[in-house]
Amino acid sequence: MKNLPYRARTATGDTFDIEFPLHGETGDPVKVGQLISVLLEAIEGEISVTGEISNGDVLQAIAMTMAIRGGMIHAPIETSTSLAIDLLGKAFDGMGEAIIHRAQSGHA
Repeated sequence: MKNLPYRARTATGDTFDIEFPLHGETGDPVKVGQLISVLLEAIEGEISVTGEISNGDVLQAIAMTMAIRGGMIHAPIETSTSLAIDLLGKAFDGMGEAIIHRAQSGHA
């Protein structure tokens, strides 16, 4: 199984080095990585304009967006649901193995 190396940086300066497992039928890993960046930037940009939002609300919006996108696929909803759950599980597996670099805070 191929992996997608990805580095994510938080607004607080933490860094996550992640090796996301890719689905066997991934068409273009580079575009997958680029889309991750675009989506994360869009979320952060929206939060900077509209103000704080709970993490649960962000995850809920992402889940609903994933459901909508899955519904756009010309396949039975059960097929899209199964694929989405599989992909999400693999993504969390990758995140669970991420190397996390915490930003230093406080005074030395």
